Amino acid sequence: MTGTEVLIGQAISGIAVPIFQTLWASGGKSLGVLGKNLNETVQLIYGASKRYAQNYTKRHCTLKVLWMREPMDLESVYTAVQLLHEHDISRFTSVEALENTYRQSEGRRYQSREIAKQIGINAANNKQYLMLLGGPGAGKSTFLRKIGLEALKGKKGNYLYQCIPVFIELKRFTSSKINIEKNIAEEFAICGFPWAGEFTSKALEQGKLLILLDGLDEVPTKNMYPVISQIHDFVDRYAQNRFLASCRTAAYRGNFRQFTDVAIADFDDSQIKQFICNWFQSEEDKKTGSAQKCWELLQKPENSGAKELAQTPLLLTFLCLVYDKSQNLPDNRSSLYRKALRILLEEWASEKRILREEIYQGLHTELEEILLSEIAYQGFEKDRLFFDQREIVEQIKTFLAGNLNAPQHLNVEAVLDAIAVQQGILVERAEDIFSFSHLTLQEYLTAQYIDDHRQFEKLVAEHLTDKRWREVFLLVAGLMRSGADELLLLMEKEAQKCINTSKLQALLCWAQEATVDSESDLKPVAKRAIANAYAIVIAYAIAYAITNTNTHAYAIAITYAYAIAHAHAYVLTYYGDGNTNTKAYSISHAYTITNAHANTNAYAYAIAHAHNNTIAHAIAHAMDDARELEELKIFREVNFTMLIARLKILEAQVPDAQQPQKVRRKFAKCILQTWLHAFNLKPELINLYPAEAKAINNYLYANLLILQCKQAAVRVSPKTWEGIEERMLTVPNN
Repeated sequence: MTGTEVLIGQAISGIAVPIFQTLWASGGKSLGVLGKNLNETVQLIYGASKRYAQNYTKRHCTLKVLWMREPMDLESVYTAVQLLHEHDISRFTSVEALENTYRQSEGRRYQSREIAKQIGINAANNKQYLMLLGGPGAGKSTFLRKIGLEALKGKKGNYLYQCIPVFIELKRFTSSKINIEKNIAEEFAICGFPWAGEFTSKALEQGKLLILLDGLDEVPTKNMYPVISQIHDFVDRYAQNRFLASCRTAAYRGNFRQFTDVAIADFDDSQIKQFICNWFQSEEDKKTGSAQKCWELLQKPENSGAKELAQTPLLLTFLCLVYDKSQNLPDNRSSLYRKALRILLEEWASEKRILREEIYQGLHTELEEILLSEIAYQGFEKDRLFFDQREIVEQIKTFLAGNLNAPQHLNVEAVLDAIAVQQGILVERAEDIFSFSHLTLQEYLTAQYIDDHRQFEKLVAEHLTDKRWREVFLLVAGLMRSGADELLLLMEKEAQKCINTSKLQALLCWAQEATVDSESDLKPVAKRAIANAYAIVIAYAIAYAITNTNTHAYAIAITYAYAIAHAHAYVLTYYGDGNTNTKAYSISHAYTITNAHANTNAYAYAIAHAHNNTIAHAIAHAMDDARELEELKIFREVNFTMLIARLKILEAQVPDAQQPQKVRRKFAKCILQTWLHAFNLKPELINLYPAEAKAINNYLYANLLILQCKQAAVRVSPKTWEGIEERMLTVPNN
């Protein structure tokens, strides 16, 4: 027996002994005392209390889910939950209002950050009757078990009331006739409490129990109302005790008027990080820094979908198990999300040994996935994340009629209700308004629909440059097990349509001619990428300098510059030759990401404001850039020695603050003119109109997406990819 079990055993006996003393005084001898006297009976109680503590910790304080090899101590991995008042979740509102709220929020979260939350243990302390609501895998059972453990610790715990917790799994009530008091007495009897029935009655009369009723939604449907009625009667009869119950949100119908309804909030970043740190606690994990590495991996933009799943404790456990196995997350996100979906569809119910009624006869998991993918796709096509119940009901009705010959009079609302309750993939966000539990799952199911129906041409033609569809493209590429060649070629062809003016074509030609056959070991496409990125950064610097009084124009300029530089950094990430010239590769990667934003600011401010210090700052940046590019060796005919010398001459001639602004601005333009002359880059080539700026931005975004889809794909023919890579960032051959 552990020290904790001894401690909580003492806490239980501190409550139990006075109850037995009361029983003894009221005629215990006639009940058949096991001991010869009260003191001997008290010793029996001490032993039974320790066994009760040991039994509780063994049955309810270990965690072993999914494919965990070894159980984990609940306390070692437990992360404090936060609760929302139910009226903050299930409120009357419209689909449009929910859509607007989501669009205005930051990140991929359905729950608003502005909703007030409370720490779970505080709510349990403040409310005598508490109903805990949440979706599948939200941590309801874990929270009840943890509160019970805190109560067992007595004064050493965080639960403020001296109660003996009794954990009751409601799924065990397979009959409509139940006896809760008898079930509680059995919990005490198996641990050796004398007079277990009488002890239970007296403890209930004195209000000394904390009754934990777990999983109201897990009661078989045919027994639900009798069980609810008997729980009502039990709570009314023993109202002085404390009660904490749990139920899936979708299954709850406000059945318990005495109870305060609260809902488990999604994990926020601090909870996700804490959970990961708790999970990776072995000596080996501490030595390798597994927790920090896993957390940093989830922070990467390409893992935003996985991080969204991590808001649910069950799926965060899944991600920790995946990371623990390979110390990474899979490149093919489609396989990751497919497993997450299956956990919700069938594996979690199997883990909990819940006997579910069939949602609809013949609607097996694969067919249900097809149904959900149709709902997901049709919503995503309309830019809809929230759905009116009538829409979904009609879709389900049409699907069942077309695939399973369902009768017209079928109660489709019951089918939707069963999907929401049992799996939590569709969640009721407000009265009769549903969404998918995670945007990630809607995106995955949308991609699955596109792959199933071979709608690649439609996807590319209508959504290639729509950033809302970016994740869907990546998931489609990962689902195409026969190869993503067709998708990539369609994307390439559509991207080329963006280069629709002679100026844009001339810009691509300049980048190709300036870098072809240069000394750098980087691949040609990476060289062209760096050249294009730098030219366009300068273009946006000029754009800002011209429209410096327009704050919006400035914001657009900076955003485009950074996005383009970042896109080209991805080009280098995937296609820089890391085996040779690693130094050049790392410098170029850092150069495009880190300096593009700073350079744009420096040049733009120098020209627009013409302060002597901003001019000097811009020259310093220009010389740093020249040295870095010289080391990269990607430009074929640029004389960097002469360029740096000319910049040094300019540095010595910066006009002082006493000079007229017109003079200083003219001098500032010399920096750009010197730079453009060195690179044989004509000013008119990068003086882009708004439509041209948008076109080149779309073109570069599309090329970045092609690269990322190639990375996400299961297979791509080497011959196909060599051709795409050779043509990338060059003028289309019409």
